Amino acid sequence: MRNTTPKAAPLSDEFAAGGGLLHRRAFLRSGTVLATSMAAAGLTMREAVAADGPEWMTKQGAPLRPYGMPSPFEKHVERAVLLPFGPVADGTGVALTPLQHLRGTITPNGLHFERSHNGVPQIDPAKHRFMIHGMVKNPLEFSIESLLRYPMVSTVCFIECAGNSFFNSNLFSKAMQVPVGHLHGLVSAAEWTGVRLSTLLEETGADVDAKWLLAEGADAAGMSRSIPMEKALDDVIVALYQNGERIRPEQGYPMRLVLPGYEGNMNVKWLRRIKVLNQPTYTKDETSKYTDRRPNGKSNLFTYTMDAKSTITHPATGLKMQGPGVYEISGLAWSGHGAVKRVEISADGGNSWADAHLEEPVHSRSLTRFRMLWNWDGKPTTLQSRTIDEKGNTQPTRAKWSRSYGPGQLNHCNAIQSFTINPDGSIANVFI
Repeated sequence: MRNTTPKAAPLSDEFAAGGGLLHRRAFLRSGTVLATSMAAAGLTMREAVAADGPEWMTKQGAPLRPYGMPSPFEKHVERAVLLPFGPVADGTGVALTPLQHLRGTITPNGLHFERSHNGVPQIDPAKHRFMIHGMVKNPLEFSIESLLRYPMVSTVCFIECAGNSFFNSNLFSKAMQVPVGHLHGLVSAAEWTGVRLSTLLEETGADVDAKWLLAEGADAAGMSRSIPMEKALDDVIVALYQNGERIRPEQGYPMRLVLPGYEGNMNVKWLRRIKVLNQPTYTKDETSKYTDRRPNGKSNLFTYTMDAKSTITHPATGLKMQGPGVYEISGLAWSGHGAVKRVEISADGGNSWADAHLEEPVHSRSLTRFRMLWNWDGKPTTLQSRTIDEKGNTQPTRAKWSRSYGPGQLNHCNAIQSFTINPDGSIANVFI
Protein backbone atom coordinates (compact mmCIF):
# COMPACT_ATOMS: atom_id res chain seq x y z
CA MET A 1 0.00 0.00 0.00
CA ARG A 2 1.30 3.48 -0.80
CA ASN A 3 2.44 6.00 1.80
CA THR A 4 -0.56 7.57 3.58
CA THR A 5 1.26 10.47 5.30
CA PRO A 6 -0.81 13.65 4.75
CA LYS A 7 0.98 15.93 2.26
CA ALA A 8 1.38 19.67 2.64
CA ALA A 9 -1.77 21.32 1.31
CA PRO A 10 -2.07 24.74 -0.44
CA LEU A 11 -3.45 26.58 2.59
CA SER A 12 -1.35 29.77 2.67
CA ASP A 13 -4.46 31.88 3.32
CA GLU A 14 -5.19 29.81 6.42
CA PHE A 15 -2.02 30.48 8.41
CA ALA A 16 -2.74 31.86 11.89
CA ALA A 17 0.84 32.28 13.12
CA GLY A 18 4.42 31.55 12.15
CA GLY A 19 5.81 28.06 11.67
CA GLY A 20 2.83 26.73 9.72
CA LEU A 21 0.05 26.93 12.34
CA LEU A 22 -3.37 26.93 10.68
CA HIS A 23 -6.48 28.90 11.65
CA ARG A 24 -9.21 27.12 13.58
CA ARG A 25 -11.43 27.31 10.50
CA ALA A 26 -8.93 24.97 8.85
CA PHE A 27 -9.39 22.59 11.78
CA LEU A 28 -13.16 22.65 11.23
CA ARG A 29 -12.68 21.58 7.62
CA SER A 30 -9.81 19.22 8.42
CA GLY A 31 -11.71 16.32 6.84
CA THR A 32 -11.45 18.05 3.48
CA VAL A 33 -7.76 18.80 4.04
CA LEU A 34 -6.90 15.22 4.91
CA ALA A 35 -9.13 13.75 2.22
CA THR A 36 -7.27 15.85 -0.32
CA SER A 37 -4.01 14.56 1.12
CA MET A 38 -5.19 10.97 0.86
CA ALA A 39 -6.18 11.53 -2.76
CA ALA A 40 -2.76 13.01 -3.42
CA ALA A 41 -1.23 9.85 -2.00
CA GLY A 42 -3.05 7.90 -4.69
CA LEU A 43 -5.00 5.48 -2.47
CA THR A 44 -7.85 3.60 -4.09
CA MET A 45 -10.84 1.81 -2.56
CA ARG A 46 -9.56 -1.48 -3.96
CA GLU A 47 -6.28 -1.03 -2.10
CA ALA A 48 -8.04 0.01 1.11
CA VAL A 49 -10.45 -2.97 1.12
CA ALA A 50 -8.85 -6.25 0.02
CA ALA A 51 -10.90 -8.77 -1.96
CA ASP A 52 -10.34 -11.49 0.64
CA GLY A 53 -11.07 -10.81 4.29
CA PRO A 54 -8.21 -10.86 6.82
CA GLU A 55 -7.33 -14.02 8.72
CA TRP A 56 -9.30 -13.03 11.84
CA MET A 57 -12.52 -13.00 9.82
CA THR A 58 -12.20 -16.72 9.15
CA LYS A 59 -12.55 -18.10 12.66
CA GLN A 60 -14.56 -17.58 15.82
CA GLY A 61 -13.32 -14.91 18.16
CA ALA A 62 -12.39 -15.11 21.83
CA PRO A 63 -15.11 -15.88 24.40
CA LEU A 64 -16.67 -13.33 26.72
CA ARG A 65 -14.84 -12.55 29.96
CA PRO A 66 -15.99 -11.11 33.29
CA TYR A 67 -13.73 -8.04 33.20
CA GLY A 68 -12.63 -6.33 30.00
CA MET A 69 -8.92 -5.86 29.30
CA PRO A 70 -6.93 -3.83 26.72
CA SER A 71 -5.93 -5.42 23.42
CA PRO A 72 -2.57 -7.26 23.58
CA PHE A 73 -1.49 -4.99 20.71
CA GLU A 74 -1.68 -2.06 23.17
CA LYS A 75 0.53 -3.61 25.83
CA HIS A 76 3.06 -0.79 25.31
CA VAL A 77 0.53 1.67 26.75
CA GLU A 78 1.44 1.45 30.41
CA ARG A 79 2.62 3.60 33.26
CA ALA A 80 6.31 4.26 33.81
CA VAL A 81 7.33 3.43 37.39
CA LEU A 82 10.02 5.54 39.08
CA LEU A 83 11.45 4.29 42.38
CA PRO A 84 13.86 6.93 43.76
CA PHE A 85 15.12 4.62 46.51
CA GLY A 86 15.33 1.49 44.37
CA PRO A 87 13.99 -2.00 45.19
CA VAL A 88 14.75 -1.62 48.89
CA ALA A 89 11.76 0.76 49.08
CA ASP A 90 9.61 -0.33 46.14
CA GLY A 91 6.49 1.04 47.82
CA THR A 92 7.82 4.59 47.67
CA GLY A 93 7.70 6.28 44.29
CA VAL A 94 5.46 7.16 41.39
CA ALA A 95 3.75 5.56 38.40
CA LEU A 96 3.25 8.07 35.58
CA THR A 97 0.35 8.33 33.14
CA PRO A 98 1.58 7.78 29.52
CA LEU A 99 0.11 11.03 28.19
CA GLN A 100 1.69 10.53 24.75
CA HIS A 101 -0.49 7.47 24.11
CA LEU A 102 -3.84 8.92 25.24
CA ARG A 103 -6.17 11.16 23.23
CA GLY A 104 -9.18 12.01 25.42
CA THR A 105 -9.49 13.82 28.74
CA ILE A 106 -10.60 11.03 31.12
CA THR A 107 -7.74 8.80 32.26
CA PRO A 108 -8.46 5.04 32.34
CA ASN A 109 -8.38 3.73 35.90
CA GLY A 110 -5.42 1.44 35.23
CA LEU A 111 -3.36 4.34 33.82
CA HIS A 112 -4.19 6.98 36.44
CA PHE A 113 -0.95 8.18 38.00
CA GLU A 114 0.03 6.87 41.41
CA ARG A 115 2.09 8.39 44.21
CA SER A 116 2.69 6.25 47.27
CA HIS A 117 4.86 6.99 50.31
CA ASN A 118 5.10 3.49 51.80
CA GLY A 119 3.29 1.01 49.58
CA VAL A 120 -0.37 0.23 48.92
CA PRO A 121 -2.23 -1.21 51.92
CA GLN A 122 -4.62 -4.10 51.30
CA ILE A 123 -7.63 -2.93 53.32
CA ASP A 124 -10.60 -5.14 54.08
CA PRO A 125 -13.59 -2.84 53.45
CA ALA A 126 -15.71 -4.74 55.98
CA LYS A 127 -13.21 -3.84 58.72
CA HIS A 128 -12.30 -0.33 57.62
CA ARG A 129 -13.67 2.58 59.65
CA PHE A 130 -13.60 6.33 59.01
CA MET A 131 -14.07 8.76 61.89
CA ILE A 132 -14.64 12.49 62.26
CA HIS A 133 -13.66 13.86 65.67
CA GLY A 134 -12.06 16.86 67.37
CA MET A 135 -14.00 20.14 67.60
CA VAL A 136 -17.40 18.57 66.92
CA LYS A 137 -20.54 18.04 68.97
CA ASN A 138 -21.14 14.48 67.77
CA PRO A 139 -18.02 12.48 66.87
CA LEU A 140 -19.00 9.88 64.31
CA GLU A 141 -17.54 6.66 62.94
CA PHE A 142 -18.57 5.39 59.50
CA SER A 143 -18.32 1.98 57.90
CA ILE A 144 -18.22 1.67 54.13
CA GLU A 145 -21.74 0.26 54.14
CA SER A 146 -23.04 3.25 56.12
CA LEU A 147 -21.39 5.73 53.73
CA LEU A 148 -22.93 3.97 50.74
CA ARG A 149 -26.37 4.90 52.11
CA TYR A 150 -25.69 8.65 51.88
CA PRO A 151 -26.71 10.79 48.89
CA MET A 152 -23.85 10.85 46.40
CA VAL A 153 -22.49 13.39 43.93
CA SER A 154 -20.06 13.09 41.03
CA THR A 155 -17.38 15.50 39.92
CA VAL A 156 -14.99 15.42 36.96
CA CYS A 157 -11.63 16.87 37.92
CA PHE A 158 -7.90 16.42 37.61
CA ILE A 159 -5.56 15.36 40.37
CA GLU A 160 -1.98 16.55 39.97
CA CYS A 161 1.02 15.78 42.15
CA ALA A 162 2.74 18.96 43.37
CA GLY A 163 5.96 17.46 42.00
CA ASN A 164 4.58 17.00 38.49
CA SER A 165 6.85 18.36 35.74
CA PHE A 166 9.88 18.34 38.06
CA PHE A 167 12.07 17.46 35.02
CA ASN A 168 11.12 20.92 33.69
CA SER A 169 11.87 22.73 36.97
CA ASN A 170 14.97 24.68 37.96
CA LEU A 171 16.20 21.60 39.81
CA PHE A 172 17.70 20.65 36.42
CA SER A 173 20.07 22.68 34.25
CA LYS A 174 19.82 20.32 31.26
CA ALA A 175 16.65 19.09 29.59
CA MET A 176 15.94 15.38 30.07
CA GLN A 177 15.17 13.41 26.93
CA VAL A 178 12.29 11.29 28.17
CA PRO A 179 8.72 10.73 26.89
CA VAL A 180 6.16 13.42 27.65
CA GLY A 181 4.52 11.03 30.13
CA HIS A 182 7.73 11.13 32.17
CA LEU A 183 7.77 14.93 31.98
CA HIS A 184 4.15 15.61 32.94
CA GLY A 185 2.52 12.24 33.71
CA LEU A 186 1.77 12.98 37.37
CA VAL A 187 -1.60 14.41 36.36
CA SER A 188 -4.76 12.47 35.51
CA ALA A 189 -8.48 13.17 35.32
CA ALA A 190 -11.44 11.06 36.34
CA GLU A 191 -15.08 11.17 37.36
CA TRP A 192 -15.13 10.76 41.13
CA THR A 193 -18.30 9.78 42.97
CA GLY A 194 -18.91 9.92 46.69
CA VAL A 195 -20.37 11.82 49.62
CA ARG A 196 -19.89 15.54 50.15
CA LEU A 197 -17.58 16.12 53.11
CA SER A 198 -19.75 19.10 54.08
CA THR A 199 -22.69 16.73 54.59
CA LEU A 200 -20.72 14.64 57.07
CA LEU A 201 -19.29 17.68 58.86
CA GLU A 202 -22.78 19.12 59.25
CA GLU A 203 -23.94 15.85 60.78
CA THR A 204 -21.13 15.91 63.34
CA GLY A 205 -21.89 19.51 64.29
CA ALA A 206 -18.47 21.06 63.65
CA ASP A 207 -17.62 23.98 65.95
CA VAL A 208 -18.08 27.42 64.37
CA ASP A 209 -14.55 28.36 65.50
CA ALA A 210 -12.99 25.41 63.69
CA LYS A 211 -11.03 26.62 60.67
CA TRP A 212 -8.93 23.57 59.77
CA LEU A 213 -9.07 19.81 59.38
CA LEU A 214 -6.41 17.14 59.71
CA ALA A 215 -6.95 14.33 57.19
CA GLU A 216 -5.04 11.08 57.75
CA GLY A 217 -4.67 7.96 55.61
CA ALA A 218 -4.48 4.33 56.71
CA ASP A 219 -1.24 3.55 54.86
CA ALA A 220 2.00 2.57 56.62
CA ALA A 221 3.28 6.16 56.21
CA GLY A 222 0.25 7.58 58.04
CA MET A 223 0.22 10.29 55.35
CA SER A 224 -1.65 13.35 56.63
CA ARG A 225 -2.37 16.94 55.60
CA SER A 226 -4.05 20.06 56.96
CA ILE A 227 -7.08 21.25 54.97
CA PRO A 228 -8.77 24.66 55.28
CA MET A 229 -12.36 24.38 56.50
CA GLU A 230 -13.44 26.78 53.75
CA LYS A 231 -12.34 24.28 51.09
CA ALA A 232 -13.86 21.34 52.98
CA LEU A 233 -17.27 23.01 52.99
CA ASP A 234 -17.02 23.92 49.30
CA ASP A 235 -16.43 21.02 46.89
CA VAL A 236 -14.52 18.26 48.71
CA ILE A 237 -15.95 14.74 48.50
CA VAL A 238 -15.19 11.46 50.23
CA ALA A 239 -14.86 9.44 47.05
CA LEU A 240 -15.83 5.77 46.81
CA TYR A 241 -15.97 5.39 43.01
CA GLN A 242 -13.67 6.30 40.12
CA ASN A 243 -15.08 6.39 36.60
CA GLY A 244 -18.08 4.40 37.76
CA GLU A 245 -16.30 1.51 39.51
CA ARG A 246 -15.02 1.18 43.05
CA ILE A 247 -11.74 2.98 43.61
CA ARG A 248 -8.73 0.75 43.05
CA PRO A 249 -6.25 0.00 45.87
CA GLU A 250 -3.50 2.28 44.51
CA GLN A 251 -6.04 5.11 44.31
CA GLY A 252 -7.12 4.79 47.95
CA TYR A 253 -9.52 1.85 48.21
CA PRO A 254 -11.90 1.75 49.92
CA MET A 255 -12.17 5.58 50.16
CA ARG A 256 -10.20 8.76 49.57
CA LEU A 257 -10.57 12.52 49.65
CA VAL A 258 -10.91 14.48 46.40
CA LEU A 259 -10.15 18.21 46.56
CA PRO A 260 -10.67 19.63 43.05
CA GLY A 261 -7.83 21.93 42.02
CA TYR A 262 -5.63 21.32 45.09
CA GLU A 263 -2.24 19.58 44.98
CA GLY A 264 -2.44 15.80 44.80
CA ASN A 265 -0.89 15.07 48.20
CA MET A 266 -3.92 16.66 49.88
CA ASN A 267 -6.31 14.21 48.22
CA VAL A 268 -5.61 11.78 51.05
CA LYS A 269 -5.96 8.11 50.08
CA TRP A 270 -7.13 5.23 52.30
CA LEU A 271 -8.88 7.85 54.44
CA ARG A 272 -9.27 6.77 58.08
CA ARG A 273 -9.94 9.95 60.04
CA ILE A 274 -10.56 13.67 59.95
CA LYS A 275 -9.88 15.76 63.03
CA VAL A 276 -11.60 19.15 63.22
CA LEU A 277 -9.24 21.86 64.57
CA ASN A 278 -8.83 25.61 64.94
CA GLN A 279 -5.34 25.67 63.40
CA PRO A 280 -3.21 23.73 60.88
CA THR A 281 -1.24 20.75 62.14
CA TYR A 282 2.04 21.36 60.28
CA THR A 283 2.56 17.71 59.42
CA LYS A 284 5.81 16.41 57.92
CA ASP A 285 4.18 16.30 54.49
CA GLU A 286 3.39 20.03 54.51
CA THR A 287 6.59 21.31 56.11
CA SER A 288 9.64 19.26 55.12
CA LYS A 289 8.29 18.26 51.70
CA TYR A 290 5.44 20.21 50.10
CA THR A 291 6.80 23.75 50.52
CA ASP A 292 8.00 26.27 47.93
CA ARG A 293 11.45 27.83 48.03
CA ARG A 294 11.65 31.56 47.34
CA PRO A 295 14.64 33.54 46.02
CA ASN A 296 15.12 35.17 49.45
CA GLY A 297 15.83 31.79 51.06
CA LYS A 298 12.47 31.49 52.80
CA SER A 299 9.74 28.99 51.94
CA ASN A 300 6.01 29.34 51.43
CA LEU A 301 3.64 26.94 53.16
CA PHE A 302 0.09 26.01 52.16
CA THR A 303 0.36 26.84 48.45
CA TYR A 304 -2.46 24.48 47.66
CA THR A 305 -3.92 25.48 44.29
CA MET A 306 -2.33 24.06 41.13
CA ASP A 307 -1.71 26.86 38.63
CA ALA A 308 -2.65 27.20 34.95
CA LYS A 309 -0.72 24.71 32.87
CA SER A 310 -0.59 22.76 29.62
CA THR A 311 1.56 20.42 27.60
CA ILE A 312 1.50 19.25 24.02
CA THR A 313 1.19 15.46 24.06
CA HIS A 314 1.78 14.91 20.35
CA PRO A 315 4.07 15.71 18.66
CA ALA A 316 6.27 15.36 21.77
CA THR A 317 9.30 13.49 23.06
CA GLY A 318 8.81 9.75 22.88
CA LEU A 319 7.22 10.06 19.42
CA LYS A 320 8.60 10.78 15.93
CA MET A 321 7.40 12.79 12.92
CA GLN A 322 6.89 10.95 9.63
CA GLY A 323 8.07 13.64 7.22
CA PRO A 324 6.69 17.05 6.16
CA GLY A 325 2.96 17.57 5.84
CA VAL A 326 -0.22 18.33 7.76
CA TYR A 327 -0.33 17.14 11.38
CA GLU A 328 -2.61 17.68 14.33
CA ILE A 329 -0.97 19.27 17.35
CA SER A 330 -2.84 18.19 20.45
CA GLY A 331 -2.39 18.27 24.19
CA LEU A 332 -3.93 18.86 27.59
CA ALA A 333 -4.56 22.05 29.56
CA TRP A 334 -5.78 22.53 33.13
CA SER A 335 -5.96 24.94 36.03
CA GLY A 336 -6.78 24.54 39.71
CA HIS A 337 -8.25 28.06 39.68
CA GLY A 338 -11.18 27.11 37.42
CA ALA A 339 -11.91 26.42 33.77
CA VAL A 340 -9.45 26.79 30.92
CA LYS A 341 -10.45 29.79 28.82
CA ARG A 342 -7.84 29.71 26.04
CA VAL A 343 -4.86 27.70 24.92
CA GLU A 344 -2.32 29.28 22.58
CA ILE A 345 0.20 27.37 20.47
CA SER A 346 3.49 28.54 19.00
CA ALA A 347 5.40 26.75 16.25
CA ASP A 348 8.30 29.19 16.17
CA GLY A 349 9.66 29.11 19.70
CA GLY A 350 7.30 31.69 21.15
CA ASN A 351 7.72 34.42 18.52
CA SER A 352 4.05 34.17 17.51
CA TRP A 353 0.98 32.49 18.97
CA ALA A 354 -2.42 31.28 17.74
CA ASP A 355 -5.54 30.08 19.57
CA ALA A 356 -6.13 26.33 19.59
CA HIS A 357 -9.50 24.63 19.36
CA LEU A 358 -10.80 23.51 22.79
CA GLU A 359 -12.73 20.27 22.87
CA GLU A 360 -16.05 20.48 24.69
CA PRO A 361 -17.11 20.12 27.41
CA VAL A 362 -14.62 22.28 29.27
CA HIS A 363 -15.01 21.31 32.94
CA SER A 364 -13.75 23.52 35.74
CA ARG A 365 -10.59 22.17 37.38
CA SER A 366 -10.32 19.31 34.92
CA LEU A 367 -8.25 18.37 31.89
CA THR A 368 -9.19 20.08 28.63
CA ARG A 369 -8.08 18.68 25.27
CA PHE A 370 -6.82 21.24 22.74
CA ARG A 371 -6.14 20.71 19.06
CA MET A 372 -4.66 22.61 16.11
CA LEU A 373 -3.68 21.73 12.55
CA TRP A 374 -0.07 22.33 11.60
CA ASN A 375 1.53 22.32 8.15
CA TRP A 376 5.12 21.29 8.90
CA ASP A 377 7.62 22.18 6.17
CA GLY A 378 10.27 19.80 7.46
CA LYS A 379 12.51 22.52 8.87
CA PRO A 380 13.68 22.74 12.50
CA THR A 381 11.13 24.41 14.76
CA THR A 382 10.07 24.57 18.40
CA LEU A 383 6.51 23.82 19.58
CA GLN A 384 5.02 25.34 22.72
CA SER A 385 1.61 25.72 24.36
CA ARG A 386 0.35 28.02 27.10
CA THR A 387 -2.89 28.14 29.08
CA ILE A 388 -4.98 31.14 30.11
CA ASP A 389 -7.70 30.26 32.63
CA GLU A 390 -10.97 31.99 33.44
CA LYS A 391 -9.32 34.01 36.23
CA GLY A 392 -6.74 35.41 33.81
CA ASN A 393 -3.84 33.29 35.09
CA THR A 394 -1.36 32.72 32.27
CA GLN A 395 1.23 29.97 32.07
CA PRO A 396 4.72 31.53 32.36
CA THR A 397 7.92 30.84 30.47
CA ARG A 398 10.41 28.58 32.19
CA ALA A 399 12.76 31.54 32.73
CA LYS A 400 10.05 33.60 34.41
CA TRP A 401 8.90 30.68 36.57
CA SER A 402 12.47 29.95 37.67
CA ARG A 403 13.02 33.58 38.73
CA SER A 404 10.03 33.29 41.06
CA TYR A 405 11.59 30.48 43.10
CA GLY A 406 14.83 29.62 44.83
CA PRO A 407 17.35 27.19 43.31
CA GLY A 408 16.39 23.54 43.45
CA GLN A 409 12.61 24.20 43.46
CA LEU A 410 10.71 21.30 41.93
CA ASN A 411 7.13 21.57 43.20
CA HIS A 412 4.35 23.53 41.45
CA CYS A 413 6.23 23.83 38.17
CA ASN A 414 3.80 25.15 35.57
CA ALA A 415 6.37 26.55 33.16
CA ILE A 416 5.78 26.41 29.40
CA GLN A 417 7.05 23.16 27.87
CA SER A 418 9.15 23.40 24.69
CA PHE A 419 9.72 20.65 22.12
CA THR A 420 12.17 21.04 19.22
CA ILE A 421 11.28 19.25 15.98
CA ASN A 422 14.36 18.23 13.98
CA PRO A 423 14.47 17.71 10.17
CA ASP A 424 14.79 13.93 10.62
CA GLY A 425 11.51 13.90 12.57
CA SER A 426 13.07 13.36 15.98
CA ILE A 427 11.69 15.40 18.87
CA ALA A 428 13.66 16.78 21.80
CA ASN A 429 12.71 18.41 25.09
CA VAL A 430 14.48 21.79 25.36
CA PHE A 431 14.73 24.62 27.87
CA ILE A 432 13.87 28.12 26.66
